[in-house]
Amino acid sequence: MDKSNQAVAQTASPGLPRGIWALGLVSMFMDISSEMIHSLLPVFLVTILGASAVTVGLIEGIGEATASISKLFSGWLSDRLGKRKALTVIGYGLGALSKPLFALAPTPSWVLVARFSDRIGKGIRGAPRDALVGDLAPAGLRGAAYGLRQSLDTVGAFAGPLLAMALMALFADDFRLVFWLAVVPGLIAVAILVLGVREPPQPRPLAVARVPIRWSELGRLGRVFWGVVAVGAVLTLARFSEAFLILRAEDVGLSLALMPLVLVVMNVVYAASAYPMGALSDRYDRRLLLAAGFLVLIIADIVLAFAPGIWVVMLGIGLWGLHMGMTQGLLAALVADTAPTDLRGTAFGLFNLASGVALLLASLIAGLLWELIGPSATFLAGAAFTATGLVGTVALVGRRARRRLD
Repeated sequence: MDKSNQAVAQTASPGLPRGIWALGLVSMFMDISSEMIHSLLPVFLVTILGASAVTVGLIEGIGEATASISKLFSGWLSDRLGKRKALTVIGYGLGALSKPLFALAPTPSWVLVARFSDRIGKGIRGAPRDALVGDLAPAGLRGAAYGLRQSLDTVGAFAGPLLAMALMALFADDFRLVFWLAVVPGLIAVAILVLGVREPPQPRPLAVARVPIRWSELGRLGRVFWGVVAVGAVLTLARFSEAFLILRAEDVGLSLALMPLVLVVMNVVYAASAYPMGALSDRYDRRLLLAAGFLVLIIADIVLAFAPGIWVVMLGIGLWGLHMGMTQGLLAALVADTAPTDLRGTAFGLFNLASGVALLLASLIAGLLWELIGPSATFLAGAAFTATGLVGTVALVGRRARRRLD
């Protein structure tokens, strides 16, 4: 970190550069925009456009897989150019401009196009933004930096559904008007990013562009990084789209107007836990804390599988949010820890690619199980995948412990 950035880090409370806080606010406002739509989208698809649970899973899975594939190439490009902010601005800008497509959608296929466009924007910005956090954060506060960004992001993720719920009540359940209004916080996010984030200079000259992935670079990433990728992919396979949490609440009788409460409950817990867990991971082994997060997801899945009513469903959703707070920032910090600095964007791209493919499969499997067997089968399958991921996390902890003993 250069002298100017060190000075910023020393003056910004609590020890993090102002750029980290600005990136957190950018994420928060874009999440307000996105969750105003996504908290209503599954019910909009099913009740207004007549889509099935399988269609919902397909749309969610394709959208997230698209984002993850895009992250691979945007992460690589940010490494090659030595520039991360420009790609981040393009990604957030595309995300903001895609929001009107949801308001105009007459069919599920149109929603798929809108979701595809929105997730392309997410993919373009995701890996460069995460790498930029790593570039800005002091090494000893990396877990706190990722935790803070995740917490602010998640504040938006529960503020968005609350705002959607208020607007639905105010405008007599007018889905399309709420979708139009979601454009405003998205544009605010882009403005904060452009004006409030200064990219630190890279410690090397611009690289010559070449093919995105070379075998020599894959080898440099190392076994521990690939172990983190594998664990993250299994966790994502277990943690299918939150759309199924909304459908589960509808299944036990939650009213249409209150449907955004599902994401409010999840994201309040998520936001409250992400930063403390990130800060804690700077003091203790991240892998042990990650294993605890897996255990919480198993409990959440079991609760959701057998919930007899809305209050128990909300308990399961709260546990789901706790698991998110305990794992997502830690996984990002583990990627930053285990990847070479000059390949950090590529590493985040590869990690997100694996997670996106897993999410596509998870959402399709969840939708099929929901249609063929029922909601309980969907969540029990998630618990089984989570148990597999827990075994992998324990293996990573054990391998690290053995290296210390050798």
